[in-house]
Amino acid sequence: MKEAVYIGGAPPAGPDLQELLGLVARGDRDAFAEVYDAVSGPVLGLVRSVLRDPAQSEEVTQEVLVEVWRTAPRFRAAHGSAMNWVLTLAHRRAVDRVRSAEAAAAREHRAALLDRTPAFDEVTEQVESRLEREQVRRCMRTLSELQRQSVTLAYYRGLTYREVSELLSVPLGTIKTRLRDGLIRLRDCLGVST
Repeated sequence: MKEAVYIGGAPPAGPDLQELLGLVARGDRDAFAEVYDAVSGPVLGLVRSVLRDPAQSEEVTQEVLVEVWRTAPRFRAAHGSAMNWVLTLAHRRAVDRVRSAEAAAAREHRAALLDRTPAFDEVTEQVESRLEREQVRRCMRTLSELQRQSVTLAYYRGLTYREVSELLSVPLGTIKTRLRDGLIRLRDCLGVST
């Protein structure tokens, strides 16, 4: 069995930490008070060296001491000293807190990136819309001048057939024919089936 090494002098008088943990495992509150007094300083020091934040360090130290109370029956002297067992609990809890904070920061960062990234559907729609516009422009170039002017005025500017006729100084019947022929040509060019 390993023997505890004390830096700076003789071991403290009274029951040792290992015996106190045995009593804490049986629910002895007075023994826990002694364990608390013996380990709270070293636990806080270790946790603070990992976390660096005083408030979080105190919170994690409190969690560790509650864990010592709850899990004292799990302590096995054959695996190491009582202080090492408590400090291992403290180190694990502090590292878990750091990892949790890093994971939360990473989640927030990813969420912020997702907020700035347009949804997949928006990107798809923009690309499709751009391609459709290019195809319509290409097909509009295949129309005669009168057909192109009539379609542009009627469908892109929202003018009525009569207004197109008056604006272009062309008879209404001719405008209707040119619009019909132009739309048929556009339909065929765009590959739209009816």
